This record gives sequence, C-alpha cells and structure tokens, in this order.
Amino acid sequence: MTDLSKLSALELHYAASKLLSDYVETIDEDRLEQWPDLFVTDCVYQVIARENTDRGLPTSAIYCDSRGMLVDRIVALRHANIYAKHYYRHVLSNVNVKGVEGDELVVQSNYVVLQTLVEGDTHVFNAGKYLDRMVATPDGLRFKRKVVVFDTYRIPNLLVTPL
Repeated sequence: MTDLSKLSALELHYAASKLLSDYVETIDEDRLEQWPDLFVTDCVYQVIARENTDRGLPTSAIYCDSRGMLVDRIVALRHANIYAKHYYRHVLSNVNVKGVEGDELVVQSNYVVLQTLVEGDTHVFNAGKYLDRMVATPDGLRFKRKVVVFDTYRIPNLLVTPL
C-alpha cells in the first residue's frame, strides 16, 4: 500500500471499510487464528466500557499491547477457557474516516454484536464504537490501535471472543 496521504478520500474510506469488514468477518466466521494478522506487530487492542472512558478511567475489560498477546488470547480461548458455545454476528455502521495523522488513518465506526447460543436464541450482546488507528503495510491496511468502547453496561456472560 502506498503513502496514505496520497490516497483520495474515497480510496481511504474503501480501504478502512475493507479492513473493518475483514475484521468482523474473521470473528463472525470463527477464523480467530487469523484475527491477529489484521494487526501490526506493535499494536494495542483495548476493550473498555464507555462509563470508564467518560470518567477518564483506564481500566479495561481486555487490554493487549502486542500481536503476540492477541495470539495468546486466541490460544487460551481455544484450549484453556470454558464457555458456552456461541456465534457472533456484527453489524457495522457509520464508518467515518476522520483523517490522516502522520502515517496513521484515524477511523471511527459503530458496531452491534448479536450473539446466538447453541439453543438458537439470538440477542444483542454488545454495542458501541470502534476507535481505530490504521497503518499501511505491504499487505494493506492493518490496525495499529483498536479501542472498542462498549455502551453495554452489563455483559450477560463471559467476554472471551474479540468484539
């Protein structure tokens, strides 16, 4: 991928939307071993309650500061954690490319995650916004920083799968 500052607004929007679509598809289709590949090596993935961000509190539900930690999270999910089998379906909206800062594309979008348990019941599991910093790599855009700010104050069961 080229220098982000040389791309048109339409090209930037398409590239950001493509990375976000790949991100949610990887999770929704349970290809979680591929999920860390959407991040650069030196990255941050944070899942934090809106309540905490509003109050300036740093405590997160999930905090990973490298792709290696993302890989560890998936290994633990597959081999160590015990949780009810479930499926996610993400709904994305309002992909808003805020601009280019240095070598980073700044993007904000909204999400809703529907969760279906093996019994077949589907419910809204989580909703909020993504605050993303994306960078150009030879493989296309990748996440440098992904902050998931969730509005849902009560998570009804264990948060094991990435949002």
